[in-house]
Amino acid sequence: MILLPVAATGEDYVTVAVASNFAATARDIAARFSQESGFDVRITTASTGKLYAQIVNGAPFDILLAADAERPQRLEAVGAGVPGTRFTYALGALELWSRRVEDCREALRSAGGGLIAIANPETAPYGAAARSYLQRSGLWESLRDRLVIGENIAQTLQFAASGNAQLGFIARSQLRAASLPSASCSWPVPETMHAAIDQQAILLKRGADAAGAKPFLRFLRGDEGRAIILRHGYRLPEVKD
Repeated sequence: MILLPVAATGEDYVTVAVASNFAATARDIAARFSQESGFDVRITTASTGKLYAQIVNGAPFDILLAADAERPQRLEAVGAGVPGTRFTYALGALELWSRRVEDCREALRSAGGGLIAIANPETAPYGAAARSYLQRSGLWESLRDRLVIGENIAQTLQFAASGNAQLGFIARSQLRAASLPSASCSWPVPETMHAAIDQQAILLKRGADAAGAKPFLRFLRGDEGRAIILRHGYRLPEVKD
């Protein structure tokens, strides 16, 4: 896709609220989009739940890149999102990871195991997926006292990577992070054991008339955007006509 540079008229930037797990990917996409279009992209990252709360309270974002489908659907329902602009841009997956134990699954089930990091299930979709897995596995109640809750998936990874938590439920895409220490064990959580992590984008009401917002979304779901998403370790949804 070729995007011709534009002259700066009004606001020549796009404000994008991005779920924490997608921050590095969004920065790469934004850099390429800016290079081709001339629009600057200003990114704010937090858990999807916190971004949702900020948006409904009037935060000045043009676009939301959520880590779930629920919040974009809610924003569309209450009129904060533009109808018909919501789509799935990436498919996430969950990983149990450690730099301290040899067998992640055994350490998870061990009565004498250490702390387990998960993102806040109330605000972070990857945390909700981790809770769902533990509930379906019959482990939630027995492990609740061992849980350390990250504000978002980025902080959850910090807990596990620092060794402050023995295990961490992280986004599989985070395994691509250059700064990640070597794992002592890593286990892909079966996707059949938790709700699908369909990461959706939506154009927000504020961005409906923003010159760069719709081009950014077209770039995100175009060939170049999808290639960057794939390179960062996500699966891609099927392209629909």
